[in-house]
Amino acid sequence: MSSNKSTINFSVSRTSLYQPLQKVVSIISGRPRMPILTHVLLKINDDCLYITATDLEIEITAKVMLGDKYPIGSITAPGRKFFEICRSLPGSSKMSIMLQDNKLIICSGYSTFSLSTFSASDFPKLEEWNNRIKLIISQSTLKEMIELTQFSMGQQDARYYLNGMFFETKEHTLRIIATDGHRLASCKTIVDSLLPYQSVIIPRKGIIEILRLLNIGKKIVNIQTNNNSIRMKMDNYTFTSKLIDAVFPNCHDIFLKQPKNILEVSCDVMKHALKRAAILSNEKLRIVQFTLITNQLKITTHNFEYEASEEILDVSYAGKDIKISFNVDYLLDVIHVMARAQILRFFFTNEISSVQIEGIEKYYDATYIVMPIRV
Repeated sequence: MSSNKSTINFSVSRTSLYQPLQKVVSIISGRPRMPILTHVLLKINDDCLYITATDLEIEITAKVMLGDKYPIGSITAPGRKFFEICRSLPGSSKMSIMLQDNKLIICSGYSTFSLSTFSASDFPKLEEWNNRIKLIISQSTLKEMIELTQFSMGQQDARYYLNGMFFETKEHTLRIIATDGHRLASCKTIVDSLLPYQSVIIPRKGIIEILRLLNIGKKIVNIQTNNNSIRMKMDNYTFTSKLIDAVFPNCHDIFLKQPKNILEVSCDVMKHALKRAAILSNEKLRIVQFTLITNQLKITTHNFEYEASEEILDVSYAGKDIKISFNVDYLLDVIHVMARAQILRFFFTNEISSVQIEGIEKYYDATYIVMPIRV
């Protein structure tokens, strides 16, 4: 352990420490590259405690108001152990925390804990930042847009640029796109400020952590970018993530301009029909077949046990007859996030082209593309 010359001596309520500590330690890896990455950095500045964790790709800092002023100081402590101690204490507990002989001593009631430490100077910090805010948006808007699209992100795809979410700003528009190559989700919103054109890819893990930090409400989030990182400031949290250094595929041309084969169906009716069809679909391939004729949709499935299902829905459809198959889970994923839409529109080109799905009531201009399965 490094020699610690810092002074740490403060008190904090368990109530005010619990949630910030929980959110920060969520990024600590079970198998870190360096022992210090299991630690959190504790920094006292006047009446504030700053808690920082990093995995060298993502960094989260939480600000906790202490109520009293304390001497400036900093030290590290094992993050998960510190959190487990905090969690195990009664809700109304007061915690006294001090540095003594290179150990962090935590006292609460009749309980005393002694934790190992590293010098704060050994704690890795992501690069320094300029403080130009590029985008201000409400937390609720950003949260809803991510929730509408995140399911389409790639997971451990060899095309690593798909394992994240694409953010694009242009003039007064923020657009978010996610795709794993088999399906795509897109939404956009209008913002007050005039934005330069910029595009970044935030890694999947970063997107998951951003969602954990965002609140529903009118509070704002400040977003800024550096050479290869993005930073978001919201409430008492600062989130920083390295970006995926790659070019995201051009998805703008994939959307249908003037589709002729349009199916309109109740969102609720389609959801329950697909859930029933999924019961007897092939466990691995998950294929469901659509047969479309005028004002009628037939949904069929079968599996290797020679079991089958058939469902006929009355729908609004005046296009050409089409028979096309999809992964039923991909369709259900789309319908799940479109729960607010009462009527869905499916835009078909032919039996081998992707389907485009939208709600008649458009929220954040949400649009989805699902590739068919060739049977």
